[in-house]
Amino acid sequence: MTHETLFDSSEITLNMGPQHPSTHGVLQVKLKLDGEKVIDAECVIGFLHRGVEKLGENQTFGQFLPTLDRMDYIASVSNCLGYAEAIEKMLGVEAPPRAQYVRVILTELNRITSHLLWLGTHALDIGAMTVFLYCFREREEILKIFENYCGARLTTHVFRIGGLQYEIYDGFEDEVRAFINDFPKKVDEYEQLLTENRIWLGRTRGVGVLTKEEAIDMGVTGPCLRASGVSWDIRKSNPYAAYADFDFDVPVGEYGDTYGHPDRLPGCGEDPGRADQGEGREDPQAGCRGCVSCDRSAKRGVGVLRGCGRLDPTLPRSRASALIHQPPGVAPDGEGAHGG
Repeated sequence: MTHETLFDSSEITLNMGPQHPSTHGVLQVKLKLDGEKVIDAECVIGFLHRGVEKLGENQTFGQFLPTLDRMDYIASVSNCLGYAEAIEKMLGVEAPPRAQYVRVILTELNRITSHLLWLGTHALDIGAMTVFLYCFREREEILKIFENYCGARLTTHVFRIGGLQYEIYDGFEDEVRAFINDFPKKVDEYEQLLTENRIWLGRTRGVGVLTKEEAIDMGVTGPCLRASGVSWDIRKSNPYAAYADFDFDVPVGEYGDTYGHPDRLPGCGEDPGRADQGEGREDPQAGCRGCVSCDRSAKRGVGVLRGCGRLDPTLPRSRASALIHQPPGVAPDGEGAHGG
């Protein structure tokens, strides 16, 4: 289609940016302009090139690690874990058991901070300011643990190829346990604010529906895939670090809409806010109303980090430092890369 341009000038094509703060580096928008009038806009989703690969060309595997913290500073722990494990597989080395357990704990804490950031900002965009403040309140407690462990809150350069940089500090276990014991009550607060909020329900239920078949066809992963009804979690299907030692449930949705995307914690089994869950759901005596009126903590079991438990009790603390700092491929007793 031919457009009449201002002053018979030619159209201008340019890249627009920055976009929303959460899309830096992942969204390219090509604009076609006639003066100040936007004639066309092409959105390139998945655009991601920030020169990171080029930086790595002149660095050793270990030197490149700190760059991973900055590729996605919301999930810096996870980034480094994936990279470290990839290099370890390539070199044929394996981190000692204690290091793998600590890796899992730190990664799961980072996963919670990521979900809290998502939920808080998602609710804020929909109009729920209080939830944003509540989520960042709990997120701050995890960031304090990270800061106590490695000195950083976001760019947490905690992993090394073959293990960890630091042994856990005195009080680490107590702080983690205090958080996971308190966190379920905080989740209840989020649900009280959102789960039966008519504005939240009106803007999330039936919005952005993604069927199971569509999700698989598009290569969707993570919570969005599980929200569409696909029971797939790489931590169970192909365990890494020490995930094979843990028993946890994979939350799976049914409706595939925006409302169903959160990874719901194990509760009473009902999906609050749904009108199609049978007769009598408004009667507390006839059925659960969706974890807001019932005692969720008693049904949840051991809490958010289900099955986490203590660090390997068979491992003497006196040997922890040596295990975590051992060079790649050298077992504590000299029996080879895998420790025998």
